[in-house]
Amino acid sequence: MQTACHLRPIFHLPNRRVVVKPNGWTKVGNLNCDNLRFTRRTELYKFPSQTTFDAVSEANDGHLLSASMVEEVENTNHAPTQEEALPSFDKWSPPEYLWRGFSVFVLAGQVISRTLKGKVHWRNTLQQLERVGPKSVGVCLLTAAFVGMAFTIQFVREFTRLGLNRAVGGVLALAFSRELSPVVTSIVVAGRMGSAFAAELGTMQVSEQTDTLRVLGANPVDYLVTPRVIASCIALPFLTLMCFTVGMASSALLADAVYGVSINIIMDSAHRALRSWDLISAMIKSMCFGGIISTVSCAWGITTIGGAKGVGESTTSAVVISLVGIFVADFLLSSCFFQGAGDSLKRL
Repeated sequence: MQTACHLRPIFHLPNRRVVVKPNGWTKVGNLNCDNLRFTRRTELYKFPSQTTFDAVSEANDGHLLSASMVEEVENTNHAPTQEEALPSFDKWSPPEYLWRGFSVFVLAGQVISRTLKGKVHWRNTLQQLERVGPKSVGVCLLTAAFVGMAFTIQFVREFTRLGLNRAVGGVLALAFSRELSPVVTSIVVAGRMGSAFAAELGTMQVSEQTDTLRVLGANPVDYLVTPRVIASCIALPFLTLMCFTVGMASSALLADAVYGVSINIIMDSAHRALRSWDLISAMIKSMCFGGIISTVSCAWGITTIGGAKGVGESTTSAVVISLVGIFVADFLLSSCFFQGAGDSLKRL
């Protein structure tokens, strides 16, 4: 028999474990109908009395159990059941940064695999190459020019005081070819194109356009991700070379105009200090940086959730993670390419 009743103040039953229920309605089961009877109870207040009826059941030991007060608990030894003892992982999900970071490696593997198989959308690749390359030249060259002039101001005057005018060009060339040009170019491209990649793919993801591509039989990796990765890896080395040229030119002009160091001396010193490996390493670095920027941005875009707010958060985090990846990769590549004591300045 199932009955429902209103809870009343609690009393203690000897030799039994009872659970106190808060005021409210509860369901009481397994009442013995043979021993069930109703008792009349009057509660006294300052105003006229209020009478209620409670369902009670007489237990085997003679105690009266009120259905409106307590609920019998059969498990009296507090032993946990099998369901309570075993932890439940059916509702557990990995943290967002964990599965997003894992998706970067998965996406990179898919891009490499699909590219080796020749499954590349070349028309879309050329469009992305135009966006990453020619349309990014202006901002990259402008940034490189001012970075070169600022770098020149910092150390050229110190070198001239020490009488090391012939070392100015070599130091500028080595700094620009090995570090400044690839890193500065990658930072500019990450801010310009990395954010664009993440925002575009994030909008397509939340609006279910990527699902539409799958329904039409097109692989989103071939159509959306691979062209962007290839375009970034091709365009970044050429942008780096142009930034190196503009940075050296601006530094030489400033050194000649302000500090009296001749342009011919700077160019000759740079020619003596530079080796072909310095420019090759800069192009390799920029190619790796382009792959990091495009892969991270595309991975953050296709894993976007949460509508317009999620698109904004994915765009911001994609740029931040790309910059961190650039700096970490720069350290690792520099430690591999340039180990031991250098002898480039000995030829000056």
